[in-house]
Amino acid sequence: MTISTTAESNLPFPPLPLGAHPPAGNDATAPGVTPPSLRAVPRDESPEEPDDAGDGGSVGPSADTATDTATATATATATLAAAAVLPDPRPLVTNLARCVIEILAGARDIEQIARWVSDEVYRHLLKRCVLATRARSARSASAPRPTFSVGAVRLTEPDAGVVEAVVVMHGRARSRAVAIRLEAMGARWRATAIHVL
Repeated sequence: MTISTTAESNLPFPPLPLGAHPPAGNDATAPGVTPPSLRAVPRDESPEEPDDAGDGGSVGPSADTATDTATATATATATLAAAAVLPDPRPLVTNLARCVIEILAGARDIEQIARWVSDEVYRHLLKRCVLATRARSARSASAPRPTFSVGAVRLTEPDAGVVEAVVVMHGRARSRAVAIRLEAMGARWRATAIHVL
């Protein structure tokens, strides 16, 4: 029994009868359809590798991350090497404390410590010197050299190449404390903060 429908007339090839199987081999290809061709790959020809420039192509740290890590390591190494050759900060903080007291009293020129302090500290001390000089001029007072003895000295190192110190200076009438922060600059120390209490 043969079933004929309108849809069968639109097929590019006649339908198979019920229960029939298509023949094996190239004969099973529908009329007008070209079978796909296969190309043999020689043994010495390697398949193309995917491009690593695409998204997700690279695995591991990028070049920028490696550069930043190398820079940070070099900076830390340089800081530790500089700290190893820095002199003992105790004599410097003691002398700076004594000089600052004498500078504020008008008995020493501020230029004598310019090499050992930062620009900000120099301006701060210069401003205080000007105010102290005006106060002495208003009362017509002289600037005698103060007599102080060095008391307790406390040193701490909050970070590599940084020293924070407090020096107690005892005078005849009063005692004062001088707080100093030293930072490494090459192979020597420089005061980046000085406060007289």
